[in-house]
Amino acid sequence: MAEYIVMPKLGFDMREAQLVRWLKEVGDQVNKGDIVAEIESDKATLELEAQAGGVLLKKLANDGDVVPVGGNMAIVGQQGEDVSGMDGAGQARPAAEAKPAGKEAPAPQEAPAEEEAAAAPPEKEAPAKQEAAAAPPAARPEAEAKPAPDGKAPAVSEEYPGGVKATPVARRIAREHEVDLKQVAASGPGGRVRKADVESFLERREAAPAPAVAPAVAPAAVPVGPDTAEVELTRLRKAIGRRMAESKTTAPHFYVTTEIDMGPALELRKQINASLPEEQKVTVNDMIVKAAALTLRDFPNLNASFAGDKLVRHNRINIGSAVAVEGGLLTVVQQNTDISTLSKVAADNKTMIARARQGKSRPEDFEGGTFTVSNLGAYDVDHFIAIINPPEAAILAVGTAREVPVVVNGGLAVGWRMKATISADHRVSDGAEAAQFMQKFKELLERPLRLLL
Repeated sequence: MAEYIVMPKLGFDMREAQLVRWLKEVGDQVNKGDIVAEIESDKATLELEAQAGGVLLKKLANDGDVVPVGGNMAIVGQQGEDVSGMDGAGQARPAAEAKPAGKEAPAPQEAPAEEEAAAAPPEKEAPAKQEAAAAPPAARPEAEAKPAPDGKAPAVSEEYPGGVKATPVARRIAREHEVDLKQVAASGPGGRVRKADVESFLERREAAPAPAVAPAVAPAAVPVGPDTAEVELTRLRKAIGRRMAESKTTAPHFYVTTEIDMGPALELRKQINASLPEEQKVTVNDMIVKAAALTLRDFPNLNASFAGDKLVRHNRINIGSAVAVEGGLLTVVQQNTDISTLSKVAADNKTMIARARQGKSRPEDFEGGTFTVSNLGAYDVDHFIAIINPPEAAILAVGTAREVPVVVNGGLAVGWRMKATISADHRVSDGAEAAQFMQKFKELLERPLRLLL
């Protein structure tokens, strides 16, 4: 039975990706797991693996097309199999027509009926309208029209919001899972999308395996005069710019800085690593990430997201670590950080950071973050502030731990000190709460044995 190769989802905010080029041609034998195409997301250039084996029977997207998540890209099946009813047209569009990523228009309001049985059967259609319904989605108008009561001008039909026939329950499920109904193959009477159609689409989307990742190649500079050159922005760079601009212009940031005595933490790290092989050694950043997670247990507002008229608190604490890569940075996310052992935090971060720098990241490396740590300690940085990574409510910026003159019991001594700054969303938290967070965070690093409990 023929199956689709679909565009996988590679992050919570990913809506689409560009097909760079096909590596297989129609008629080629394809085995499950074969690399069939290269795609480019906001994060990197990736190798797309086939989700099924067989013969590549048809391509539904061309090189350069932008394909939405879950969109059908090609059909794989048995040689000679009839796939005329699986065109999937309308899934992709040329890159020049691609709209900037952002918030999509809300789905139309549904009728209150929740069961498909409550959906009224379609009336018998005129021949012309029947032909339009039978045509591939790309050939359908954005919204079907019907004559106005005075018969003078056509009016937009309210029977099919968005120009798609679908039952109320199908519309509800599609809205909840951010599915464009135009991407879903309809099996109902008159070309109506049913609940089962949407669920089948979601199953294919979730079943899509994670493709291997290759680092995005930085574009070459193009001279435009004797003193200037232009460099085309990568999708990663564009995504960073878009998200940071959105964060800085919509979230009212405020900042709280503290200085931490890192002597005890560095001594504990030395003792821990003395008996561990290189691949298991704990970094300073691992200790910072663990301390941040334990601190967040007492400050749920900072492990949350702002959602208009409400605050969404996350039950899990997943700490992201910003990683510098060619052309920008990625944030890898360690799951359940507060209940993970320090050794697991270290192992997970080491593995994900290595994959990110080798261009072999997996989608799950980026998903589910609730709080981010940005550590520039390796770059001899005293202090800096970071922009909140949406939709999170806060981010922690960490500088270099260095030996400096300090006053101890009225006398001058040498000690290890590190500055850390929290950037918080003032719609979610206030200065006093952020200051208390920093006090608790500082206390944990200055008495670090609790990181091992």
